[in-house]
Amino acid sequence: MPTSNLCGKPGPNNDHIGGVPTIHYLDFMSRGRGQAVRLLFEDAGIAYTDVRYATDEYYTTYKKSKIAEMNPTATIPVVELNGHILTQSYPMLRHFSRVLGGTYDGKTEEELYFTDVVCDIVADWRTLFVAAFFSPNKDTDYPKHCSTARPNFLKAISQHLQGSDLAKRGPFVIGETFTYADIVLYQVLHDEELTREGRKGLKEYPRLVELVEGVEKRPNVSAFLGSERYLG
Repeated sequence: MPTSNLCGKPGPNNDHIGGVPTIHYLDFMSRGRGQAVRLLFEDAGIAYTDVRYATDEYYTTYKKSKIAEMNPTATIPVVELNGHILTQSYPMLRHFSRVLGGTYDGKTEEELYFTDVVCDIVADWRTLFVAAFFSPNKDTDYPKHCSTARPNFLKAISQHLQGSDLAKRGPFVIGETFTYADIVLYQVLHDEELTREGRKGLKEYPRLVELVEGVEKRPNVSAFLGSERYLG
């Protein structure tokens, strides 16, 4: 059976979004697309119900039943909120940013565009990462990914940030403003285990180290990373 836990206490931002959301996702530690949604909830002080499915039971039972009933593509994460079903993690992040008054988005068209650009690059990166990490030939495919595709994305994103007047204003994608793009970028760096061991996997990319440290210093993120809710 899946586990279900209420995380946090409802606050003003729960009122803004219309209640306490329930997120359905794999019991995959603190990783993956679903974790990016959790991180936004944590940072925003939004209480949420965290429903986690063991991988075997998800694929043998719930994917074809409960999840398929909520989402025609039978994929997760799925969020239930106030009688509505939300699907697709990155559109969810954009949606909650808008509902929260643009708190996690840019203000100008230039900022909005650049935030979307970085998010979409990360989406392409994550697709290749997942394919290699969960490949039947992982022992061959993942090391190849780590030596080819991953450094290409690290270099491309780092160059985007270093070359942007917006990003030069502070540690985040658009400077001082923390956006959903910072969350998705941080999460893929985390899942590729580049945020660990003194950021040694990012030693050639100081701009990305700056972003990681900026994310982890945010009060609610820091508290989450030091809590029992953070599972590695």
